Order: sequence, then C-alpha cells, then structure tokens
Amino acid sequence: MRARTTGRPGAIITSIAVALALAATPLSPAWPAATAEPTARTPGTVTADDARVVGIEPGTGRLTDVRIHSAAMGTTIPVKVIRAPDNSAPAPTLYLLNGASGGSEGSNWTDRTDIEDFFRDKQVNVVVPMGGEGSYFADWRTDDPVLGRQRWTTFLTRELPPLIDAAFAGNGANAVAGISMAATSVFQLALNAPGLYRAVGSYSGCVRTSDPQGQAMVAAVVTRWRGNALNMWGPPTDPRWAANDPYLHADQLRGTAIYVSTGTGMPGPFDRPDGPGIDGNRDKLVSQLVTGGFLEAIINQCARDLSDRLRSLNIPATFDFRPSGTHSWGYWQEDLHNSWPLIAAALATPATG
Repeated sequence: MRARTTGRPGAIITSIAVALALAATPLSPAWPAATAEPTARTPGTVTADDARVVGIEPGTGRLTDVRIHSAAMGTTIPVKVIRAPDNSAPAPTLYLLNGASGGSEGSNWTDRTDIEDFFRDKQVNVVVPMGGEGSYFADWRTDDPVLGRQRWTTFLTRELPPLIDAAFAGNGANAVAGISMAATSVFQLALNAPGLYRAVGSYSGCVRTSDPQGQAMVAAVVTRWRGNALNMWGPPTDPRWAANDPYLHADQLRGTAIYVSTGTGMPGPFDRPDGPGIDGNRDKLVSQLVTGGFLEAIINQCARDLSDRLRSLNIPATFDFRPSGTHSWGYWQEDLHNSWPLIAAALATPATG
C-alpha cells in the first residue's frame, strides 16, 4: 500500500451535508415508499444484443460525439470519445465517469478539464458517457417514476465496451475512473464485471455505502435529482445495499490497479477567486470553501477507512491524501494527471507520447 502526499458542487453538496448530519438517526421512517417490484425485466436478465451505435459525429480535434442505443434502458445515451492519435493501431480505453449531475450544466470532464489536451499524444481512447444523474451508475431494482429505467451497470459493462472497441479499434484493455458519486461507482462496476477493468481511479468518493452514514449519503445524492433510493437497492435493511458495498467486498479487487485521491477540505491552491470554475464569483468561492470543504473532509475519512481495509487484506493500492483541497474540478483534473502513470501501466500503453 502506498500513500502519496502532495502539496459546482453547489446544491448537491448541501444535500449531502444535511444527510450526513442526520446519518446517526434511523433512515427507514423518513424514506418514501418504493414503487412496485418489476414484473418483466429485472437487473441481470436484460440482454445486450440490441445495443447499437446510432450516430457518430466528428467534433473538434479528435473529439467525437457518439450516440448509443441502450437495449437495457430503452433509450439513447450520448457518449463523448477522444480517439487515440494513432488510429492504425489498436488502443486501450479509459472510461471517465462524471459525478452526480451526470455531466449536465457543463459539469463534466470535457467542459471542466483539459482532457483533450492532456490525452492529445497518448495512445488511448477516452470515453465519457453522459447522463445517469443521481443513479450511482447502478442497475436499479425497479424503474423510478422520475429517473426512469436505470440499468447503467449493464450499459457500461456489457453494452458499451464492445461497441467502443468495434468503432474505435479498441484492444480490449479497459480502465475506469470517476469523481464524487462516480468515485464510488467505479468500484461497484469493477466488482460487477470482474476482469473488465485493469485499473480503477477514484477521485473524492466514499466507497462504503451500506452503513448508516453511507446510506444517508447515497439517499441524499439520489434525492437531490428527485429519485428514490428505495428503487435502487430497496429499504436500508435490504441485502442489496451490502451486496453493492465495495468496502465489504474489497477482497474481490485483488489484481486491479487502484488509485484513490482526496483532499482534507482545507483551502488549497484551487480555492481562490481566480481558481478553476470560480472566475471571480464570490458565491461560487464561498460554496466551494464551505460546502465543498465539509464534504471533502468527510470523504477524506472514507478514503482512510478504505486504505485501512485494503491494507488489512494486503491488496496494493495508491492513496493520494492531499494536505488541502475541496470537492471541486481543479483537484480532479490534477488527480487524473497524477493517476495516469498507474493507469497507463495497467493498460500497457506509454504514459507519455
């Protein structure tokens, strides 16, 4: 185990902060009723046979907009792809997952970071699925009245990879990384599809989801996007919560390259008026410092708990416990840069061009 120390959360952060403050109270009485169990389709019975590419449109540079029809969800999912520079040779694939907004309102990897420039000379296909707000990128137990049919695990692990490999000369080697909500999901996806991902990058996420604090956080994220967490994994006593808790099943991560990063919540180099995404906006800065700082402090402890768990299992992992920093995009861009050498080594591709 190695620990490396380095020198628009908005409304969702507020929601999570409130939920965490209530984490010690019983959750069951406050949760709304779930919709009925599905009678025809349930997770695990959906086939990926009808998933298909329905559109490919060149964007700027090597950025390509792809539309994928998901048979599991019965809808079309937009996906942004940065093609590998050498299209004459097969390339591995890095899947980058957005946070709880699903990439809406400009809060996504392509709009908030330098990934187009950073991967310009790197022989890897970079894939950013759009959508999935408040979903934890999971296969939900039943359809949600607001969020609809959520079968993101099926889409990301069974439907999307073969289509990407076929369209962009993928070589079958994959890695996945994500921020915030998706920093939990990346572990859940790896556990649901053993061997699919050679590396996992988790930036500012709480992996433990089935204890009272974890359930409160998950419920807050889902509720922020008007969904009902009962439709995802059932009531707090449902065994599906434990079944989808990466902390409890960390032993199954053995053999996967793991990179976890978090700040402490204390102001850092990107928490200033001219910081990324702040642009002199005082309200944004205050939100980032207060709510983003509080959330990152909670997540820091989550990451330390995971570090202890993996160490007890003798599973190698790299943990970057930054001495400062809030829950915000400037740090996540830096986290991606710092984790890339580990991910590239797992994908057997050069870290630099």
